Amino acid sequence: MLDTPKIDQAKLEAFATRAIGDLTAGYTGVMVSLGSKLGLYKAMAGAGPLSAKEIAARADCADRYVTEWLNAQAAGGYVAYHALSNTYELLPEQAMVLADEDSPVYVPHAWNVPASMWFDEAKSLEAFRTGKGVAWGEHDKRLSCGSAAFFRNGYRAALVPQWLPALDGVVERLEAGIAVADVGCGYGHSTLLMAKAFPNSRFHGFDTHPGSLDEARRNSEAAGLSDRVEYGLARADDYADGQYGLICFFDILHDLGDPVAAARHAAKTLAPGGTVLLVEPFAHDHVKDNLSPVAQLYYSASTVICTAHAISEGGHMVLGAQAGQARLAEVFRKAGFTHFRRATETAFNFIFEVRR
Repeated sequence: MLDTPKIDQAKLEAFATRAIGDLTAGYTGVMVSLGSKLGLYKAMAGAGPLSAKEIAARADCADRYVTEWLNAQAAGGYVAYHALSNTYELLPEQAMVLADEDSPVYVPHAWNVPASMWFDEAKSLEAFRTGKGVAWGEHDKRLSCGSAAFFRNGYRAALVPQWLPALDGVVERLEAGIAVADVGCGYGHSTLLMAKAFPNSRFHGFDTHPGSLDEARRNSEAAGLSDRVEYGLARADDYADGQYGLICFFDILHDLGDPVAAARHAAKTLAPGGTVLLVEPFAHDHVKDNLSPVAQLYYSASTVICTAHAISEGGHMVLGAQAGQARLAEVFRKAGFTHFRRATETAFNFIFEVRR
């Protein structure tokens, strides 16, 4: 007879508390989404302490619902509560995260991603049981729009002012005028940021998801950049050979079913002296070093999104969203590249410079 394991009560209570905290975060995501879509955060931003009735009136909402929502937000530290005046305040730091859509730390749109993960749970269950893949375009639309909005602000804050200057000679070549490929461009936010900054260069975005490309074209027209930006339906290993001076992979290489083939195609289509810009989620090389909240987010998304898409493309090499520098470097070594350098990094991303 197996011995009944002895339960450490303190460890049990600590882990149960952690699990409840994660459950609370899921509930909070719904509150954040509601607050954003109803304009409640914007109604509070910069206004100082307000009563629930004042906030409800500003956002044209029913005050009883708003009161309950505010109490949930106050309990989670998402707004400040002033007991003496029974008022609520969105502090400047909270406003950057919750109300300012141009802020690099704006987060409400990101909650569309776990919403899509829940909506697509049946597909994930089937994938686990059968080993089949789930392509990006098979997910609920909230995945693509949530991901695009979440990445857009981070790219806006760092791509042109920090990441491109970290690459040897690339800014000068962009200013002079080169062809640029944005592989896996999604809604085209990264493409347009570069096109706006470097009017002498020409930009080509490629993706396998028609719906994302439609959004990218609309974004390009709205930005007035259609004259030097074009988008095309193509895989990462078969887009047109434009002899590109810069080929970009923004948070996409780990999603591919054959990243080595994508790297080989980049080597083939890269102009002499050209550069590959590889942006990937921050990760150490070993699982034991990736046991953190950021890695938990990446591994979770990777389970049902990144890994699933790579398998849908044949799964020749399924990197996952926590590939680490050593495995990424090996991909490009196999493709014939001889130069692989970590140019810079953030808490969430690695930025690599790759050359033949």
